[in-house]
Amino acid sequence: MTEFSKECMLEAIRFSKQNVDDGSGGPFGAVIAKDGKIISGASNKVTSTNDPTAHAEMEAIRSACKILNTFSLAGCEIYTSCEPCPMCLSAIHWARIEKIYYANTRKDAADINFDDDFIYNEVSKSVDDRVIPMVQIMNREAKKVFIDWKEKEDKIHY
Repeated sequence: MTEFSKECMLEAIRFSKQNVDDGSGGPFGAVIAKDGKIISGASNKVTSTNDPTAHAEMEAIRSACKILNTFSLAGCEIYTSCEPCPMCLSAIHWARIEKIYYANTRKDAADINFDDDFIYNEVSKSVDDRVIPMVQIMNREAKKVFIDWKEKEDKIHY
């Protein structure tokens, strides 16, 4: 572990602790760094914003993208006070973040009644075996839009 990695993780943990102390959301914090510099940091804001997607990682990603004026965080690393949930892990992949450092595990989160482990298990099931029913409808109509996208010459790939 480098001094910079330690500094970044301590900052993510500080965000999580401040959130607990302030009552602003869950005990989660995240920091995004690039080229030896912290770009953004955030804490969980689910309950204070009534936004179930306002996890610390999501907030840090949104902030870093605004600061860097890009949708790609290639070359960045994320430091999280807890192993990212499936939503955040997906966003990290979509953002092209290159490395994840985490402190607590999803099992640690489950021990304090967070759903991460349940959701990890749920997404690994077949569509037919999931708790929330999934029903595919109007595929042919929606597929036409995908074909339009595929054929569009001036699209921005992401």
